[in-house]
Amino acid sequence: MNDYEALIGLNLVPEMGSARLKRLLAVFGSPREILAANRGSLCAVPGIGDGIAEKIKALTDKDIGREISAAGKNGLTILIQEDPDYPENLKNIFDPPIVIYVKGSLLREDNYAVSIVGSRQASIYGLEAAERFSRDLAGLGFTVVSGLARGIDTGSHKAAIKAGGRTIAVMGSGFGHIYPAENRGLAEEIAQNGAVISEFPVATSPARQNFPRRNRIISGLALGVLVVEAARNSGALITADFALEQGRDVFALPGKVDSLNSFGTNGLIRQGAQLVCSAEDIADELKLSLGCVGQPVKNSAVNAGEAAPEVLDGVCALSCAETLLYNIISIQPVSLDDILERTNLGIPELSPALLNLELRKMIKQLPGKQFIRRDHGK
Repeated sequence: MNDYEALIGLNLVPEMGSARLKRLLAVFGSPREILAANRGSLCAVPGIGDGIAEKIKALTDKDIGREISAAGKNGLTILIQEDPDYPENLKNIFDPPIVIYVKGSLLREDNYAVSIVGSRQASIYGLEAAERFSRDLAGLGFTVVSGLARGIDTGSHKAAIKAGGRTIAVMGSGFGHIYPAENRGLAEEIAQNGAVISEFPVATSPARQNFPRRNRIISGLALGVLVVEAARNSGALITADFALEQGRDVFALPGKVDSLNSFGTNGLIRQGAQLVCSAEDIADELKLSLGCVGQPVKNSAVNAGEAAPEVLDGVCALSCAETLLYNIISIQPVSLDDILERTNLGIPELSPALLNLELRKMIKQLPGKQFIRRDHGK
């Protein structure tokens, strides 16, 4: 057994979590040594106790093998934190999942994500707003993250897909129990346009206690969380709380003062959440943290001197990819296909570079995936 398999096994212990795993690793050094430790040594670790120690010792190679086999039958990839595809945003929260099960693909560009959450019993106003924000955020290059639930979540996922963008669904159950059942088809569609993920073993049912744990992942994957509608005890408010703990921006859509579904969002605004009326409001706020993000990308055209860097007053240094794009995009609209043809950049490199230029107000996206240069800051 290797450490990868041992981590999958330890994740089968429901009470484990990353905090207890860290304590165990501090004592035993590796996941394999944790499984090999005797019960007394396990019990001596703070926060473990007899119950968890007994479950760890009850794990067998067959249990782990069955879980890996079940993941394979469902077309899943299991990622641990050391994997390069494990989301960087998620890795940096206080209690990242020990493993995540993934159907679909996770790309580097998904670090530029906004989560949209809200009521399962959404109003027409709420659904229309969620769909509009999701569509517009996808158009700006953001990945839309939500929870696959009825109402706001479902509308957000569908709108992102319809806009040709990427979306990630985070489940509160294992892949053996897609919930709600009517969203099984949507889950497959999301996997073709992003990813469906869960930290729960394949056979885990959608128990009530799973969803708060899921919500920390919804916020952890994103740069910010938009709450569209939320009643007094809505799970969306739990997601907002996690976002604040994780240092994420929290945005809220104002609602009618006499609407139960507006209680949570209006309350968040009173407490300091940022009131937003458009996707551009979110993008303008996030540009403060994204404005200087981006590592230089090796590109033959730039290195050969075919696109000489331009110096822009008041703008932090551009990466090579951003410089190349800015020099190609002019005052005449340029299509995405033309940009792809002229740059030799792939979509994973192109999307965040275009997004950064948009957030810096250096270029503007037009309908039909066309881009045009605009005066900086206007």
